[in-house]
Amino acid sequence: MLSACRPPTMTTLLEIKSSVLRQVQVRPSVRRRTEGEPGCASADPQEPAAGAWKPGDGVEFFAQMRLILKKGEGRQGLPCPEVLLRSGSPAPAEPVDPNRGLRVLTPEEVEMLYEEALYTVVYRAGTMGPDQVDDEETLLGYLQQVFGISPEEHTEAIERVKKAKAPTYALKVSVMRAKNLLAKDPNGFSDPYCMLGILPASGAPQEPGPHKDQRFSFRKGSKRGGPLPAKCIQVTEVKSSTLNPVWKENFLFEIEDVNTDQLHLDIWDHDDDVSLVEACRKLNEVIGLKGMSRYFKQIVKSARANGTAGPTEDHTDDFLGCLNIPIREVPVAGEDRWFKLEPRSSASRVQGDCQLVLKLITTQRDTGMSQRGRSGFLSYMLLLGRLLQFEHRSQQTNSSGWRGELSGPAATVLCLHGAQSNLSALQLAVLHWQVSSRHHQTCTLDYGYLLGLLEDVQAHWEGASSLPQEQEESLADSLSAFSEFGLRLLRQLRDYFPATNSTAVYRLELLLKCLSKMQLFQPSFEICPFETELNMDIAAALKRGNREWYDRLLNAKSPREQPGPQRLAGLVELADAVYEDLQSCYGIYASLFHNIVEIDFFTLTFRQLERLVAEEAWVLTEELSPKMTLEVASGLFELYLTLADIQRFWSSIPGRDSRSLALAGIHAPFLPAVKLWLQVLRDQARWRLQGAVDVDTLEPVDTSSKHSSSAATASLCFSHIRELWARLAWPDPAQAQALGTQLSQDLCEATVFYTELLRKKVDAQPGAAGEPVSEPLCVVLNNVELLRKAAGQALRGLAWPEATSALEGLLPRPLLSCTQALDEDLRQEVHTVTAHLTSKMVADIRKYVQHISLSPDSIQNDEAVAPLVKYLDEKLALLNASLVKENLSRVLEALWELLLQAILQALSANLDVSADFYGRFHFTLEALVNFFHAEGQGLPLESLRDGSYKRLEEELRLHQCSTRECIEQFYLDKLKQKSLEQNRFGRLSVRCHYEAAEQRLVVEVLHAADLPPLDANGLSDPFVIVELGPPHLFPLVRSQRTQVKSRTLHPVYDELFCFSVPAEACRRRGACVLFTVMDHDWLSTNDFAGEAALGLGSVGGIARPQVGGSARARQPVTLHLRRPRAQVKSALRMLEGRTNKEAQEFVKRLKELEKCMEADP
Repeated sequence: MLSACRPPTMTTLLEIKSSVLRQVQVRPSVRRRTEGEPGCASADPQEPAAGAWKPGDGVEFFAQMRLILKKGEGRQGLPCPEVLLRSGSPAPAEPVDPNRGLRVLTPEEVEMLYEEALYTVVYRAGTMGPDQVDDEETLLGYLQQVFGISPEEHTEAIERVKKAKAPTYALKVSVMRAKNLLAKDPNGFSDPYCMLGILPASGAPQEPGPHKDQRFSFRKGSKRGGPLPAKCIQVTEVKSSTLNPVWKENFLFEIEDVNTDQLHLDIWDHDDDVSLVEACRKLNEVIGLKGMSRYFKQIVKSARANGTAGPTEDHTDDFLGCLNIPIREVPVAGEDRWFKLEPRSSASRVQGDCQLVLKLITTQRDTGMSQRGRSGFLSYMLLLGRLLQFEHRSQQTNSSGWRGELSGPAATVLCLHGAQSNLSALQLAVLHWQVSSRHHQTCTLDYGYLLGLLEDVQAHWEGASSLPQEQEESLADSLSAFSEFGLRLLRQLRDYFPATNSTAVYRLELLLKCLSKMQLFQPSFEICPFETELNMDIAAALKRGNREWYDRLLNAKSPREQPGPQRLAGLVELADAVYEDLQSCYGIYASLFHNIVEIDFFTLTFRQLERLVAEEAWVLTEELSPKMTLEVASGLFELYLTLADIQRFWSSIPGRDSRSLALAGIHAPFLPAVKLWLQVLRDQARWRLQGAVDVDTLEPVDTSSKHSSSAATASLCFSHIRELWARLAWPDPAQAQALGTQLSQDLCEATVFYTELLRKKVDAQPGAAGEPVSEPLCVVLNNVELLRKAAGQALRGLAWPEATSALEGLLPRPLLSCTQALDEDLRQEVHTVTAHLTSKMVADIRKYVQHISLSPDSIQNDEAVAPLVKYLDEKLALLNASLVKENLSRVLEALWELLLQAILQALSANLDVSADFYGRFHFTLEALVNFFHAEGQGLPLESLRDGSYKRLEEELRLHQCSTRECIEQFYLDKLKQKSLEQNRFGRLSVRCHYEAAEQRLVVEVLHAADLPPLDANGLSDPFVIVELGPPHLFPLVRSQRTQVKSRTLHPVYDELFCFSVPAEACRRRGACVLFTVMDHDWLSTNDFAGEAALGLGSVGGIARPQVGGSARARQPVTLHLRRPRAQVKSALRMLEGRTNKEAQEFVKRLKELEKCMEADP
């Protein structure tokens, strides 16, 4: 924070306010304005007002300004997630609470659970899958590790389990559907049904004997007799007229021996409407069955005979296929698969497949858990919790990213217990979610794993019957506990899910998806786990978290107990932190909350934090206003910039209006601080420029630059001022105009101040003897050019919003006036330095031009010009290396003007010499044009051939002409001359024609109008002199004159003049009629009013013969009067330098007329 010497009094503040509100009035020149202020033009900067910053070099002040600007660089436009996510390190650790997991078991419960697990392994049945562990010792050893049992206790537990009664097994069979069956009925379909039962070990098919093509069927008999219990036989419904029946019927069969029993299934085509289910019920009435091979067949007969067995088989059902599945081959986890139907014998023809769902379960278990009425659901939950804790502890690295991957033994034990306990897929999914979600609150898991568990629950929830009430309540409790845990995390969102950490943000996304997935179960619960809508709870948690985060930040950075000036710096940091947090909310969090849980987190947070910051700012500014010091002003200025950034952030989002914000109008209390700070900026800028020039050596900064260090510093300062104004963006138009006007004036004065410092520094340096090109002067020129661009860009950036509508792109009038005045001052400065630089070459240029003029005619023109060209080439090579392009062009233009003036002086010193002399200088002129043009790399030809070049070229051309050609040129120039202001000297109306028969020229002077008043009475006494020229074309023709018209500016003459001249003479080059209007004075010389010339080549009768009609009927010609200009007088000067008689007589005659002529003002 910048420090002040002492606080200013209220009087000083009022003076400062008045100073800042000054407007730009008439600004003819920034330099003249600064020269009129004491101390502004001196090398030493003026002392600032009392209480200002201590004098120095301004380095510290602008260093702080750079920090402020750097802070604003990241606040341009809306934030991008790619910019905010800067770290991929592990996410912060989430809070864990051992009390939120599953309850701790008593030692007795642990012992019972251990025996339950051992019992599950010892009495396992079915086929193990490829990913499961089939080795009993391995499984038992794993359980010993999990429960931490000693070898002796482990051995005793196994012995107890083996002495226990083996479980009762049962096979759950779901007959789902069949496909592609044979058509047995005339209609091309069948009426299929299934008969299925368990074949005990004694009734199982024998090993293949001599008849290898024979397979077991319920129709084929065995040697064994005796009835079969009805509970072993089940039958499905008949599905009429289909080859792809769908049954979806469930059956349960007790298993006597899981190693030898088989499941047998027949599919038959039913031929009448007898109920086979009823037949099975009356099975006990069937007498005399002999063997298993006749059993199912007799059921069918019995059904048809309504309970009496008959020998007839007239309506025997047709066989469609059968299945024989050994119980021992049923997978432990159960299976859902299609089985290919088999024939009874090789002669049978069957086709198709049947889908069965098989699962081997236990119905009675001799364990402590079962004896105490603990359900398989509860046992599985406890066992899963134990295994999950053990497996998670074994993950040494990145345990928070564990996705619940179980080892082979753990997965096998759980699979065995889940199958034996007859747990459905929904129950298993619910159990895994309950246990894992509870475990997550004690030891963090990966949210992707938890989300997958919820998705499993949802998938099975939709296709299964509802859970028992106790299990549903347990699921609801787990969902409620997890939502409470998640809401607590969201309250501390910034701590556990920082926006700069991509890993943490991804965890947040998965957490929100978990919470969103939980909402889908809400309508399905009879006992709802959520008191309100979950997204409402999330919004409330976010609001509470926002307030807690803000209060912590406020207490840490700007406690309310501290005095206002001490709180200010902390409040600036607090506002910056709020802005960064809002960026994170918009760029990272907003899309997650909106897309997943449909909460507008950014609006919620922005409204809340913006209101809190605004309240603190309003209170603090009210407290600090009476204590305004420069240190306080600096802090308030920085605070306002951040508050303005917060407002602009909101406004930059489409559809948002900042007028509804609590920060609306916050700029008003900051105005005094901003004004005071801008005054400090003015003084510090001068000190910074002064210090930069003091240490400047007037040498280029590096090989790639042509300006010195002070110019770079000044340009950077101006750039900072422009950027600062853009960030300030004062919203009140009238106040912005006052601030911008004063700031632009200060910037212009600083620019002029810098150029004066440079000039004084370069003047104080001793010049090197014999150095025609001064490197310091070149550096100064480059510095001024760089500063001109920087100041112009800075001034254009200081534009403020006009209170009234203005054209787009135009600068406000005060700023435009200031910019134009500064540009003019800098151009004058550049012109002065350029003239100083080129003045060192004047003597050399004159010497080489004199060498050309004194060269004998015997040497060639290029040899005479070569020394001058060589000299220029050497010097311009130095200038090209030292000057930037713009300055090089300016120096070239100055040198070009020097050369033209030197040649003109040489011509004026050598009058009436040979034509070769002038031809050599004409050659020199064209050679120099090519040299300075440099094939388009130098000055443009239009610039080279303008101004003094035209005069020089004209003089060279005239010097090469004869006397008569010069006289003709004199009159041609009069014909070409045009009046700059057509009505300034009046108009003359004439009419001319040539009468070929009489060979005479008739000139009629009609009238004049708007003549200049040349008498004291405001009028004139005009008359017109009419003469033909050039004289050598009309040697016998004398001039004629009209009558004098007294006291009028609009005389009417209507006088006719005739000149006897041949037509050939009138067609010659330069032939014209010259009209000279004079003011007649009785007591003094006549006054010249103006003249006009009319070329005879355009007169009727000369250009073409007169055809019919009266010559006087021709239209009059209006000629605008003018005064002779430079191009006309050049021919006259040329003739004055000639000594021949014709030239002298012509000049003498014109001198008489010039005595009464006034020069063109």
